Amino acid sequence: MGLRASYAVAAVRRTAKTLEQQLDAFDATSAVSELNKKGAVKNDHVARLVRRGLEYYDRTDHVFDIHQGRVEHDLKDFLRGTQHSLPDTFETGTVTVDNDHVRTSAPLDLNGLAKGYIVDQAAETLDGLGRHGFVSGGGDMSPPTGPVAIESPYGDDTPLKTLDTDWAVATSGGYRRERDGTDHIYDPTAERLGSRHESVTVVARRDCMEADAVATTLAALSLADAKSLAQEWPHLDALIIHDGVFHPTTNFTDHVVDT
Repeated sequence: MGLRASYAVAAVRRTAKTLEQQLDAFDATSAVSELNKKGAVKNDHVARLVRRGLEYYDRTDHVFDIHQGRVEHDLKDFLRGTQHSLPDTFETGTVTVDNDHVRTSAPLDLNGLAKGYIVDQAAETLDGLGRHGFVSGGGDMSPPTGPVAIESPYGDDTPLKTLDTDWAVATSGGYRRERDGTDHIYDPTAERLGSRHESVTVVARRDCMEADAVATTLAALSLADAKSLAQEWPHLDALIIHDGVFHPTTNFTDHVVDT
């Protein structure tokens, strides 16, 4: 809304499209695909994702692991029905970043960061004097300008909760992408495929990329470990839905309208 809103929306779409072309691991012409095929690429956006990914690799005790590009690619092919077997090995290579140069000895999985990063970059494009708005990208969004609903994973139209927050939001779960009981979430430390919870929603003060990464991590962890990590993570709150039971962090209700 506001001054030159339609111009800003058009600029956001261009930004999102440009970034998707560079960061889509399933686009053979993207910078991420070049990195995974050749082991090296020069791209500032990829370098930013890798730096953040290595940060979360350390902060989550390797549960969030960008080194698992081969697992991620095979798992997505299975979910699409183009591959009939699930990945059965988890391999961790080495990754180095020098300014905008990235080198890796194994294919990388940057999808747990890319959508949040695109939302963040698009939201910066949207921002401007005399206007306000937010960017939503399939479950990930920049700080919303009004109430937003958390979709139910049970197939009904009743929201789980309604949020009113000035933090970025991300939701993860296996209910939208699933085949034969397997979804897109995995835990390489346990060599386990599939989300452990029906839904995880994270609100993060830092940015949408952080909300995206932590939501993915919590979805892969056991309930006890997910609750502990979410509670201890600074400037972040979460709602975990496990076996139909709501498990919010202590301050999650600060972001909720319908308490």
